[in-house]
Amino acid sequence: MKEQTTYRDAGVDIDEADRAVSQIKRLAAKTLTSNVLTSIGSFGAGFSLKGWRDPVLISSADGVGTKLKIAFATGRHDTIGEDLVNHCVNDIAVQGAAPLFFLDYFAVGKLDAQVCSEVIAGLARACKANHCALIGGETAEMPGMYSPGEYDLAGFIVGAVERKRMLTGSDIRPGDLLLGLPSNGLHINGYSLARKLLANTELSPSLADELLKIHKSYLAPIHALHKAKLLKGAAHITGGGLTGNIPRILPRGCAAEIDPRSWPSQPIFDLLKRLGNIPEDDFRRTFNLGIGMVLIVAENKIGFVSQILKKLREPFSQIGRIIASKSKQPRVIYL
Repeated sequence: MKEQTTYRDAGVDIDEADRAVSQIKRLAAKTLTSNVLTSIGSFGAGFSLKGWRDPVLISSADGVGTKLKIAFATGRHDTIGEDLVNHCVNDIAVQGAAPLFFLDYFAVGKLDAQVCSEVIAGLARACKANHCALIGGETAEMPGMYSPGEYDLAGFIVGAVERKRMLTGSDIRPGDLLLGLPSNGLHINGYSLARKLLANTELSPSLADELLKIHKSYLAPIHALHKAKLLKGAAHITGGGLTGNIPRILPRGCAAEIDPRSWPSQPIFDLLKRLGNIPEDDFRRTFNLGIGMVLIVAENKIGFVSQILKKLREPFSQIGRIIASKSKQPRVIYL
């Protein structure tokens, strides 16, 4: 008789997948809101927009990049999901959106339900903190696609904002102030260069802690200032750094003038620059340099802005101002 071949023989363990999905359902259930119309396991996820008048849906997708390699090396998988959710939340918050729901994509060569559960626990924790429903996702076991013990993680977020309340940056004018909110280390950008520079450095517990610091959510300060009609624009400082991200919100005729000495330096960036002798321009376009979010406000409103940020216990630095830009002039100028 011809020998039978099962899916497990090909490297896909349906029973392990069922164990993973069971844990995912339990974790996701804690994040669901009254607007969610379906349960985990449905073919599609349903969400009601009840309560909105003229909503504009704001969406974003991202991954965690090679920060995953640090999670693999340390065996610490419980915070990488928080990184992903917070990053995506920030990307839509800068346009004034409130997070509605989140979906994830977890892909692995050989599924380990425990590791998967740890990753999803981080996703669920951040979704709960950001008032965002973990409404669905995909767990894919693909033998031969990934090295043993490794996986990939991506996320997709949808939020909403009333059309007339969208943050577009169109009201930004020369003279407005740039406020920098501190990052929590590298966040999720620049890890390919960081790992190259640290290749000959022991991954001690303290260094691992530094490299796995959770990407911060800035939803609370952004929404508080936006609700008070004090926020003209906001830029999430991700890949591209201050140099690449601030111009994304500037109207024509405006540039940003920044004083790099105006905020406290973080030791991790000093270490990386010293190890690699990184050119200044490349350094500024690779890392956030300690600023995770830039807020643009009117100079005559800074007192009100300061009160709100202090009430939220959100530290900030005045890192520069908006100036009139000239033809062929850089959109970000460092003093």
